[in-house]
Amino acid sequence: MNHPISATNTCGRIPAYENCRLCPRSCGVNRYETPGFCGCGTVPKAARAALHQWEEPCLSGIHGSGTVFFSGCTLRCCFCQNYRISSEGYGKEISISRLSEIFLELQEQGAHNINLVTATQFLPSVIQALEQARPWLHIPVVYNCGGYESLETVQALKPYVDVWLPDLKYVNSSISGLYSKAPDYFTAASRAVQQMISQTGPLRFEELSENGQTYRLLKRGTILRHMVLPGQKADSIRLLDWISQTLPKGYFLLSLLSQYTPFYKSFEHPEINRRITTYEYKKVLDHAIRLGLT
Repeated sequence: MNHPISATNTCGRIPAYENCRLCPRSCGVNRYETPGFCGCGTVPKAARAALHQWEEPCLSGIHGSGTVFFSGCTLRCCFCQNYRISSEGYGKEISISRLSEIFLELQEQGAHNINLVTATQFLPSVIQALEQARPWLHIPVVYNCGGYESLETVQALKPYVDVWLPDLKYVNSSISGLYSKAPDYFTAASRAVQQMISQTGPLRFEELSENGQTYRLLKRGTILRHMVLPGQKADSIRLLDWISQTLPKGYFLLSLLSQYTPFYKSFEHPEINRRITTYEYKKVLDHAIRLGLT
């Protein structure tokens, strides 16, 4: 049975879109009439659906992760590498039934999982599509997001998501307000991440062998991504301290990213309009190792 957040009324509309509170911005927009902060209406829109080899190895495996990149975003990161999709509306509208078919087609192509990338703005429709695919979908569902999620959204996805893949971008509200237009980022993301971990429980892997190659796939659990930003290693270290002190070991993995590249509107902020240095990344990495983070 569908979660109430995805329910349809007698007019064939989804009430959750009529007074949208799907993300922490809780803007209350009637998206049947006007787009929300996310830039989206009510029809799911996706830019790409394909096998993706460049996620974390325990997700991509040999055949790839079955990624669906949804258009729009609840954040406005000035350095977004997918800004055409997240902020400029690139993508194609698809029906809920077609979205369900895409999940099953990716499974048939050998995907190790279904990887929903930035899907929160279409949450009710995504839940309906997952419900339609459920009798035939036998691979884990990964929820790949910016971490800026409401508790209600995370809880609504409990029956559907096996692996959470959120960013944890910032602690400092001034930085998150400046670079992502979300001064409440850490307040929302820290709560959401704790809820994600409580829902998936301890990490669970499956070891597979194919063509003489052995690999491990994550079947259930949470991977926390953090990308180190230029000049912000102190905020990264503060975030790692919070992770170490707050989250239960054995329930999550840390993916510490070094590939920051100036994109989109990063030129508006000269202090981050450059690549990070080896020194900056190593300082953060060394701190993670000292804390015993895996």
